[in-house]
Amino acid sequence: MENEQQMNFSIKQWAEDDRPREKLLQKGKLSLSDAELIAILIGSGSPNESAVQLSKRILASGKNNLSELGKLSVQQLCNFKGVGPAKAVSIIAALELGRRRRIEEALERKKITSSASVFELMQPVIGELPHEEFWIIYLNNSNKVIEQLQLSKGGITGTLVDVRLTLKKALELSATSLILVHNHPSGTLLASEPDKQLTRKLKTAAQSLDIKVLDHVIVTENSYFSFADEGVL
Repeated sequence: MENEQQMNFSIKQWAEDDRPREKLLQKGKLSLSDAELIAILIGSGSPNESAVQLSKRILASGKNNLSELGKLSVQQLCNFKGVGPAKAVSIIAALELGRRRRIEEALERKKITSSASVFELMQPVIGELPHEEFWIIYLNNSNKVIEQLQLSKGGITGTLVDVRLTLKKALELSATSLILVHNHPSGTLLASEPDKQLTRKLKTAAQSLDIKVLDHVIVTENSYFSFADEGVL
């Protein structure tokens, strides 16, 4: 039985133009395709398939979408011939770093100026979850984020939100306004009647404390629905 070293087709054995590491060094990171970047993580393919070809095959399974690739587990990645636990872990770790970088970049832009900025802030946090979560963004009088708080985490059918806890936290933080955010794992960009009822309930309760509810944003993986933009706040 041939050992792994004999079976692996190292990047060093490729034609010079096909070496993604060298390409990155010579032409910069922007010159590489997604498959070439993943091939660097994988490091080697097999005698019948280069690391780039293997990477293309993996990406194709997720419609060439990195977000879809990031949802795969170690076991699912290991189902691809040529991918073992070590390679699978490298891919998952790299994509998780990318996700965390997006969160940090969003946090640096702490002033909320539009529903789009709410989406940029919260999509990396809840946009790709398989279950529903409800969050509150607390803002000061300059619309800068004081804190983001997860109020509930539930099944795909919905969550329970404690209005009193929401407003108690607002008072503790001296927040002057807040934004409601939750995700729809189904990808549906329509506000349900319970969504509207909850929004009205929180808005009415907050008004008595001179706290404004600026928006309620429903986040999905690729888009969002803003109550304020749609005139249903």
